[in-house]
Amino acid sequence: MRLNKEEIIKFVKDNNIKSVNLSFCDIYGREKNIVIMPEKLSGAFEHGIACNISEVKNFGEGIYRNVLLHPEYETFSDMPWKEENDRAVRLFCSMTYADGTPFDRRGTKSLLKKAIAAADEEGYEFFFLCELEFYLFKLDENGKPTKEPYDEASLFDIPPEDKCETVRRKICLALEKMGVFPNNTFHEAGPGQNKITFSYTDPLTAGNNITTLKAVIKNEAANCGLYADFSPKPLADKPGNGFHIGISVRANDGNNANTAFALSGMMDKICEMTAFLNPFDKSYKRIGKLGAPIYVSWTSENREQLFCVPETVGKYRLVKLRSSDSTVNPYLAFALLIYASLDGIKKQTEIPPVSNFDFDTADESVVSGYKKLPASFEEARSLAMNSEFIKEYVPDDLIKMYLKL
Repeated sequence: MRLNKEEIIKFVKDNNIKSVNLSFCDIYGREKNIVIMPEKLSGAFEHGIACNISEVKNFGEGIYRNVLLHPEYETFSDMPWKEENDRAVRLFCSMTYADGTPFDRRGTKSLLKKAIAAADEEGYEFFFLCELEFYLFKLDENGKPTKEPYDEASLFDIPPEDKCETVRRKICLALEKMGVFPNNTFHEAGPGQNKITFSYTDPLTAGNNITTLKAVIKNEAANCGLYADFSPKPLADKPGNGFHIGISVRANDGNNANTAFALSGMMDKICEMTAFLNPFDKSYKRIGKLGAPIYVSWTSENREQLFCVPETVGKYRLVKLRSSDSTVNPYLAFALLIYASLDGIKKQTEIPPVSNFDFDTADESVVSGYKKLPASFEEARSLAMNSEFIKEYVPDDLIKMYLKL
């Protein structure tokens, strides 16, 4: 629901809201929060809420100053999985130091805001389409996650084979109550595996939507006695969890003729960005296996290649990236993709030849000429550490922590 600050304060009072969750994310995009009482909300809007982040793993190490959480009123939403007699609401927050200086050292949302501003300065606007995959696993008698999938269904199956449909419906209903509207949802190829997609929206909203989606999935799965697994390769012999990103760039005059240059920029920088798109050792057990791409190529036909540019026209002509996995921090990923696209547009880099063939069946003499994505996190980390592109746009503090240096 879109309310201004005064309307939010009135809503909280009139609806007997018991608590207000102020949310932020660590460097991997994992949601954290502190809870304030409703009567503190007005002060939070005006002055911010002090937060000691020094002991927040993967975020606050070495930060010995309090930061202030500033609720972003446009992100206000209900938390529908809470009990009615313990009703709560949530707001995402921006972060500053006490003197008002933005907390940019590790704040990936701040990094995305800078990328959006840089695009606007160059006369471009970006939109993102997102597709998130996850598994649902059963719990053991002690409530601990197992590796037993909730069903044995496959791609696009229906009930009764698809037992996950009821959970997905609960997830979508909860999202709608929060003002977040998915595009579609279905059973994926793996047993107990699911996909939920969102249509195009601006980068910040897209990042917030994915962060919200993960929270809703985890809570609704738990309410159904299940465990939601976003890891890149939960089952060794089954498809991994991808996070597919559709990128659309438009000039401020509405023209989208720069798609090819944006694609060339992303292809040029993709290996240097991979450590941030696939941030864990297990991420590399997925790449190059069961439909997850490994060759740096693009196509207008084969949807299993790294980049796909469907033969569409109109303002939302897209480039779809398929290498990133579901552990990605969307704010950081979107920022890097914007900067890489802008680099390609600025340099007007020539796009490589299209690859409208199947790499799995192509002759070795054909595929040997293609560059590959990093085969391990160590390789990806080395490329990122030595990348002038990464050093230019990602704060040194964030690079060191994200790359586990």
